[in-house]
Amino acid sequence: MNRYKITVSYDGSAYAGWQVQPNGPTIQAQLEKVLLKVTGEKVKIHGSGRTDQGVHARGQVAHFDLKNARNPSYLKKGLNAVLPLDIRILKIQNADPEFHARRHAVSKEYRYFIRNSEIIPPFIRLYRAHVRKKLDVKTMQRAASLLVGKHDFAAFTSIPNTKVYSTIRNLMKLDVRKRGSDIVILARSEGFLYKMVRSLVGFLIRVGEGAVPPEEARTILYSKQRTARVPTARPEGLFLWHVDY
Repeated sequence: MNRYKITVSYDGSAYAGWQVQPNGPTIQAQLEKVLLKVTGEKVKIHGSGRTDQGVHARGQVAHFDLKNARNPSYLKKGLNAVLPLDIRILKIQNADPEFHARRHAVSKEYRYFIRNSEIIPPFIRLYRAHVRKKLDVKTMQRAASLLVGKHDFAAFTSIPNTKVYSTIRNLMKLDVRKRGSDIVILARSEGFLYKMVRSLVGFLIRVGEGAVPPEEARTILYSKQRTARVPTARPEGLFLWHVDY
């Protein structure tokens, strides 16, 4: 078998997420369908992680195997020629047979985009979360700094009927940056829990609105209990930005 590593960019607006599922089109299903059409081989694609419905990716990484070797450059051109316009393969390269897109990832970076203004331009509505109330970015930055580090993030995850080995994660970076009317929240970790990034963002928005003091970040962490102070932010502002190996 010949293993390939791919970097994929996609607009998740029309999809039910990354992973194949029965209730709607997914990124994984589209890629596997197109691979079958172009190569004649039925393959399984393994991503670095899952993205939810409506979430986008600038740099998702995945791998797959083919029985017959293909030139990566020609394969990329062939796949992009038949993929929907909201999915693009940015890079294909030969990979070591032992390479695994999820297991070998050392960190992932997500970026969440907020349009903090009275009105959101319609052409960015699928790529920004709209918050009308003016957010205090300095207060959000203060709260974010209290969340960085290795902690039990049980209060910042949503796990429907699912058991995980541990809710302890090392949040390597959580930055809040203002760019004009946009506020960008950057989160980097070795791994994230289910909806952890959107939960962190939801909390930071509440802090920025003045509804929750920034010092509550540590109280919520130590409680290990999900509360209304940690809402899940909307999906459209979230991008899987980069995966490091």
